[in-house]
Amino acid sequence: MEANRANRARIGVLGCGRVSARYREVFRDELTDIADVVAVTDLDRSKSESFAGDIGGSPVVADMDALLSEKPDLLCILTESGNHYEHAKKALEAGINVIVEKPVALRLEHAEELSRIARERGLICAEIKQNRYNPAMRFLRSAMDEGRFGKLVSVGIRVHWSRDQSYYDDPWHGRWRMDGGVLSQQAIHHIDAMRWLGGPIEAVCAQGRAVINKLEAEDTATAIVRFENGAMGTIEATTAARPRDFEASLHIVGDKALAKVGGRAINLVETWESIEPQAGDEDVQAAFSQEVPTSYGLGHGPYIREVIDYWRAGKTDVPVSVDEGSKALAFLHALYRSMEVGGWVQLKDAPKSERLGL
Repeated sequence: MEANRANRARIGVLGCGRVSARYREVFRDELTDIADVVAVTDLDRSKSESFAGDIGGSPVVADMDALLSEKPDLLCILTESGNHYEHAKKALEAGINVIVEKPVALRLEHAEELSRIARERGLICAEIKQNRYNPAMRFLRSAMDEGRFGKLVSVGIRVHWSRDQSYYDDPWHGRWRMDGGVLSQQAIHHIDAMRWLGGPIEAVCAQGRAVINKLEAEDTATAIVRFENGAMGTIEATTAARPRDFEASLHIVGDKALAKVGGRAINLVETWESIEPQAGDEDVQAAFSQEVPTSYGLGHGPYIREVIDYWRAGKTDVPVSVDEGSKALAFLHALYRSMEVGGWVQLKDAPKSERLGL
C-alpha cells in the first residue's frame, strides 16, 4: 500500500463475460477522472478486445499471469463464481488488491482464507454488493439507523427474474461446483440486503427446485427466516419468470414504519409510511428512487469509486470487505443446508452446504 495516493488508480479486468457490460459503462463513463484500465484479459480474446475497444482501447493481454505482471493497483475479477476464490487468491499472493464480483467465494473456508491473506499482506479484498449503493437502499439504511422502524416485525424479499434455458446450457451456470442456483447467482444481492437491514439471522427453513429450467441447482426457492431480534422474514426467488425480469423488491415492517423498495433492482421507493412523520417524508419516493436500465442497477460505479478512495487513503477496511460479504455467504449456506436436511437450520451451528462449491 505504498503507492502515491495522488495517482490515478491503475485497473486490471479479469473476465469479460455477461457482467462485464456494466463495467464497460463504469470505466468508460463514470470513473474516467480517477481510473485507467491498464490490462484486460479473457479466455476468449475476442471478448477481451471488445471490452477494451468499448472503453477506449485498453491493452489486451494473453492471460492472468500477463495481467498480474502489469501490477495493477486494483484487479476487478469478473470470472465464473466457482473461480473467484482461485483468482482472488492468486492476485492477493502477487500483492495486488482485488474487487471480486459476488460471491467472493462459494465456500466459507475459502472466503476466510482470502480474508487472512489480505489482512496479512495489508491488501484490499472487496466484494461487489452494488445494490447497497442504490439511493433507495441508502434511505432504508439511514431510517433503520435512526430507529424510525421501531421494533422490527418482518422483512421480505421477492426476485422475479427471467433466465431461459440457454443461460443454463453454458459450462457453469446452475451447476453446484461453479455457481449454485437462483439464491446464489441472482438473489444473493437481496439476501445480503435482507441481512444488512434486518440484522443477524437466527435460523432458516428453505425449499428449492428446478421448476421450469433444467439445471443441477434450483431456479425457484422459498424460505422462512427468523432474525435474532425476533422479527420474521420471507424469501421468494425465481429465474422462471417469463418473458423478462419483472421485480426485485424488499419490504420492511416495523411497529413505527413500513417501507417497500421495488423496481428491477431494489431501486424504487414504492412505499414509505411512518406513524411519526418527519419533514421531508412526503418527498421520499421522488428523492430516493432511481430508474435503472437493467437488473444490475447503477451501484457499481459509486462502490468502485469508494474502494479507489480507500486505496488512495492507504486504507484496506472497505465497506464491503470479504468479511462483510461472508455474512451473506453464511446465510446462503444455511439456506442450502436447510434444503439438504429438509428442515430448520440454526446459523449459530455454522452450517455448510454439502453441494455448493464442491
